[in-house]
Amino acid sequence: MQKNSLFSSRKRRERITDTLCFVVLVLFACGAMLPIWWIFRSSLMTNAELYAFPPAFFPSKWLFSNYVETLEAYPFGQYLLNTATIIVPSVFGGTVTAVLCGYAFARLRFRGKKFLFTLCVGSMLLPGMVTLIPLYLMWTRIFGLTDSYLPLILPYFCGGGAFNIFLIRQFISSIPRELDEAATIDGAGPMRVLWSILMPAIRAAVIVVALFLFIQMWNDLLQQTIYIDSPEKFTIAIGISMLKSGLKSDFAKIMAATCMAFVPGVVIYLCGQKYFVEGIVMTGMKN
Repeated sequence: MQKNSLFSSRKRRERITDTLCFVVLVLFACGAMLPIWWIFRSSLMTNAELYAFPPAFFPSKWLFSNYVETLEAYPFGQYLLNTATIIVPSVFGGTVTAVLCGYAFARLRFRGKKFLFTLCVGSMLLPGMVTLIPLYLMWTRIFGLTDSYLPLILPYFCGGGAFNIFLIRQFISSIPRELDEAATIDGAGPMRVLWSILMPAIRAAVIVVALFLFIQMWNDLLQQTIYIDSPEKFTIAIGISMLKSGLKSDFAKIMAATCMAFVPGVVIYLCGQKYFVEGIVMTGMKN
């Protein structure tokens, strides 16, 4: 009888604890979503309402016409197409080369492997500003690539970044080598082992790498501003920057453009959220 009482008491405490944790989690989630809601609600107001105090949590009138007026000065479709022209090949090339480099560091044997891997990981400590000017001079003066997307795309075909290589390498290292050896005995070559044996096991890591590359390219205003000059080649990030300069105090339309800009990124992230969390949790684990 006493044992049942202790069990029910423990179960009650666990239920209370779970409820409190859920409430706290909901509160934190609401706090995280508040800025996004504030941008959306601001995009549906007049400028007079935006300056009103105390601020209203909901618009008095839902002015979706702000989006129509914003599109007259902010060609979102063209900017989205230009951004995709940069992001799609960059994400593809960066993901493929990161997988190949990670596989080489994890499984292949060659002279200087440890030194190269140490050099690769150590490059993550190098600030991007250090290489910004030398890269710009290389692309513009040596290769003559001015007002072009190529300086933004081609670097991602060289491994996709040190962290992405490290991530793939750690995932592959956690897979038993016996699987590779069994496939090799059956006549599979290195690329067949990678594609048929390892790729299904590291799918989460590959998706995480693709998401990282997408987020990095989507938010890369600095380099896009440096290498792109023509207005017809502007990306979403540059377009918003120019729109803010042009509209100045018309914050309702600026917020409408901001909403249109972050929606594609949020949708793509939500599609790969499961694999993103799984990949981050398992990074660094090794049998």
